[in-house]
Amino acid sequence: VALLGLGAGLISLSVGAFAGAIAAFAVVVLLARASGSPGGTSQIILAGIAGSQLFNALTAFLITQSASSEQARGIMFWLLGNLSGVRWPSVWLAVPVAVAGLVVCLWHRRALDAFTFGADSAASLGIPVRQVQFLLISCAALVTAVMVSIVGSIGFVGLVIPHAVRLLLGTRHARLLPASALGGALFLIAADVLSRTLIKGQVVPVGVITALVGAPVFALILIG
Repeated sequence: VALLGLGAGLISLSVGAFAGAIAAFAVVVLLARASGSPGGTSQIILAGIAGSQLFNALTAFLITQSASSEQARGIMFWLLGNLSGVRWPSVWLAVPVAVAGLVVCLWHRRALDAFTFGADSAASLGIPVRQVQFLLISCAALVTAVMVSIVGSIGFVGLVIPHAVRLLLGTRHARLLPASALGGALFLIAADVLSRTLIKGQVVPVGVITALVGAPVFALILIG
């Protein structure tokens, strides 16, 4: 957000977003470890909530202190997600990063299958758990950082689509990963079309559409 307010370019935004993602991950890990049960699911979730609130507060502070009213409006629109400002140079950056991230995940598909049964089970199968986790988390942070720097924060795509695809195709990551990528792309395109046509003469931030659709769908998945 600070870089956006300063008018940073696409590469600078991507680097800044990646640094922010790593910082957020470090905060979550430190909080989870401080709880005394770093591997516990509830501790990780609570640490994630605490980290999210911390960075939300920092974002709000930067917006109120560093941005003009016009900059603040642009930043808030970007934070809600927006595809209308994407140009071909952004596409040339996003596509290879997304493809590389997918290839890395597919390369470790068997490890991801093993992680389904827990880290201990994966370790018993000879998988270097910590190394693979670090690599995949770093890869996810890099891909997410690049995408967020281009289109802003668009929620529920990565939360809803993989769960929905898993219900249809099962848990084998050889099928789940490419299907989730395709399903997420189609969902985002549909949300973008809806955001441009829902209100005549106005563009609703696409993140609002994905949240309005994704939140109830995710709730249904959890209940089901």
